[in-house]
Amino acid sequence: MKSPKINWKKNAGLVPAIVQDAATLQVLMLGYMNGAALKQTLRTKKVTFFSRRRQRLWVKGETSKNFLHLVDLKVDCDNDTLLVTARADGPTCHRGTPSCFGAGGASGVGFLAQLERTINARIKRGDQKSYTVRLAKEGVARVAQKVGEEGVETALAALSAGRKEFAGEAADLLYHLIVLLRVKKMALADALAVLEKRHAG
Repeated sequence: MKSPKINWKKNAGLVPAIVQDAATLQVLMLGYMNGAALKQTLRTKKVTFFSRRRQRLWVKGETSKNFLHLVDLKVDCDNDTLLVTARADGPTCHRGTPSCFGAGGASGVGFLAQLERTINARIKRGDQKSYTVRLAKEGVARVAQKVGEEGVETALAALSAGRKEFAGEAADLLYHLIVLLRVKKMALADALAVLEKRHAG
């Protein structure tokens, strides 16, 4: 990843760096980088900032171990603000929340990526009390059958049920589809990549 062209003179050698979760696109935090922080971030792939209070570089997570692993980095049209996408090892905020901008997790479409993480974590832990774990252990054929059943129920609800029931069936279908992707060792990103390619024409 190449270092972007940045107007360092505009803000006395510092630029704001907005950090987004690479999967959910939730805004996690805002920090500041100087040239050295940017160089270290690109070299180590761990997001590094310049602390205005301590007047030194600091790696996000150096104390908590909740590192931010660099996925991508873009500069805005004025060359004076960075957008950093990263994978977080844990809560980003010192308050123990995923984001410094409120206590909740990702919302909207971004919640699907958060749900996928939850599903993957539960399957990895293997807790037999979890419906997700029990379903995944039954294998591809059983999970595929459930997706088929939920698809039919969603279609029927669209024809004969109210909005609330239809939304509930659609939610069940999305959940089971994510489980099926996981059992097939795939991810939502694989399906989204196909949609993006089709949209690009």
